[in-house]
Amino acid sequence: MMNKSGAGRGRRRGSPDTRETILAVARRRFLADGYGPVTMRSVAAEAGVDAALISYFFGSKKGLFGAVLGLVANPPEVLAGALPGDPAELPERVLRALVGTWDDPERGAPLLLMVRAAVQDPDLTRLVRDLLEREVVGRIADHLGGPDATARAGAFGAQLAGLIFVRYILAVEPVASMPPDELIRYLAPGLRAAVHSPSRRPRMR
Repeated sequence: MMNKSGAGRGRRRGSPDTRETILAVARRRFLADGYGPVTMRSVAAEAGVDAALISYFFGSKKGLFGAVLGLVANPPEVLAGALPGDPAELPERVLRALVGTWDDPERGAPLLLMVRAAVQDPDLTRLVRDLLEREVVGRIADHLGGPDATARAGAFGAQLAGLIFVRYILAVEPVASMPPDELIRYLAPGLRAAVHSPSRRPRMR
């Protein structure tokens, strides 16, 4: 197919705008069709580029998927913005950032897609797990510091993950429709308990 400029035959070559065009097409397709049905070839066809160019930019379908998510909401960056501040109010800040992001249709829809896709694809599960361990639990542990920081950060993150599944994946009531301020009021004490190292009890012999 001739391009409009008449410069020659073939698909569009790489350019500063080509990558953004691919991401825009991929984001629309992933949100419309889900992760499984979308192929790099179909995205390339709609974007008017060679599939090899998508491989060059993103490496794989999962790399393209991750880049699409990064256009809207990057979980580590959302978390990083909530960490600084009064340590006593850390649970409230993190909950407000999480709920504000996931409740927003523009930012939350791709995250919902990511979780659903990860459940179906073992490779994507591994990628998401690595992301959460390194960029979420790891960052919380670094921020908390002190003894058992990683364990406390893991417990903190587990409660956040539970909230995501109950409110957004399973839509369990009354949590699914609870106003953010009410939700934060109920959940913050549990997160605050996770931040502090539990008292150690002597082992039973």
